Amino acid sequence: MSALHPFKPIVFQDTKILILGSFPSIKSIENGFYYAHPQNQFWKILSQISGYPINNRDQKIWLLKELKIGLWDMIESCQRENSLDSSLEDEKINDIPTILERYPSIEKIAFTGRKSQALFETHFSHIDIKTIYLPSPSPAYAKISIDQKASVYKKELEL
Repeated sequence: MSALHPFKPIVFQDTKILILGSFPSIKSIENGFYYAHPQNQFWKILSQISGYPINNRDQKIWLLKELKIGLWDMIESCQRENSLDSSLEDEKINDIPTILERYPSIEKIAFTGRKSQALFETHFSHIDIKTIYLPSPSPAYAKISIDQKASVYKKELEL
């Protein structure tokens, strides 16, 4: 099925780190926000490392602003059969250079999966910006525990 990215990037004038995923899960699209599948660990990880509770959309946006983190995805549109990155095909890539120009405070890009990292390296390897890999917050990525993921996020995001 054909899918168009439904969310605008969340970026603030003082954002330092732009976190890029690949494309929202079907459940996130149904729930109307980034990383909104109930089993996804992204918000639990940010809550754990920041010490702030996250119970609703407004608190999520507040926390991103507080931590100087922006969110977006690498893919603008694609074909897919399910929410797995491996099912994404015919990807049209978002305009990452323009967002970096619009928000010059962004110093680092973090990827929440190998797919987003690979797409960035394929299309934007010429961009001179620090990049880091964060373990996928998807429960499907179970090689390490949520506590181990949180430890990596805290270290790599310097929180």
